[in-house]
Amino acid sequence: MSTLGKLVGKIAIITGAGSSGPGMGTGKAMSVLFAREGAKVVLVDMFEERARETLDLITADGGEAAIVQADLSDIPSIEKVMSECIGKFGGVDILINNAALTSPYGMLDTTTEQLEKCIAVNLTAPFLLCKSAIPTMIERGGGSIINITSIASLRGQGGKGCPAYAASKAGMNGLMIDVADSFGKQGIRINCVAPGIIDTPMREATIAKGGHTKESLNLGRKTALGIEGDAWDIARAALFLAGPDGRYITGVHLPVDGGVISTSH
Repeated sequence: MSTLGKLVGKIAIITGAGSSGPGMGTGKAMSVLFAREGAKVVLVDMFEERARETLDLITADGGEAAIVQADLSDIPSIEKVMSECIGKFGGVDILINNAALTSPYGMLDTTTEQLEKCIAVNLTAPFLLCKSAIPTMIERGGGSIINITSIASLRGQGGKGCPAYAASKAGMNGLMIDVADSFGKQGIRINCVAPGIIDTPMREATIAKGGHTKESLNLGRKTALGIEGDAWDIARAALFLAGPDGRYITGVHLPVDGGVISTSH
């Protein structure tokens, strides 16, 4: 357990809290780190067994967490998340909208159904979770919301294209701006973290589907730092924004990308 305790007394909801394969995904890393800092964490995932792995890591550290199995493309499941969080821990102080659905298809190959699925998970669910979390956050004196977006919402992807994913993630930026302006004086802070080239089980599975390995692609070379990031890089950025160190920051879109959006390649 961390001795810093930056989130002692806080209750955090983290969606996509399990990893899609062996290793450390962003949701799992954030959940473990937030619990180490003293937060009680509600682990939301479509697959209970994935959330269970995260729960086991937290309890092994002496932390406290609970699982809510939910399909975030289904509105009744979204409503269940907040009711179970309040029932278990009494409220919510931090909401991390991390769960995401990818879509590897270019503009001309993307179907309406694929677009709607991306928007349902990546934008509609965060919208509804914000809507249900904000009133209880206000009652508790304020709160912090963090949307995990993507550099795909800020720059092109080298001609490959992922318009449904990029558009849904860009929508999260607009949601952030409006909430920051509308609820700041009531103690609500909201920010976005935009991961770049991050080594996670989800990304590794996507690479494998294309018949490649992360070693063969060497994506880290595309960043200004010449390396790729990992899930802990995203977790530390989220902790900074969620905790007391970020008390004067709202409405910010923070790329955590090794400088890839500043490069010319």
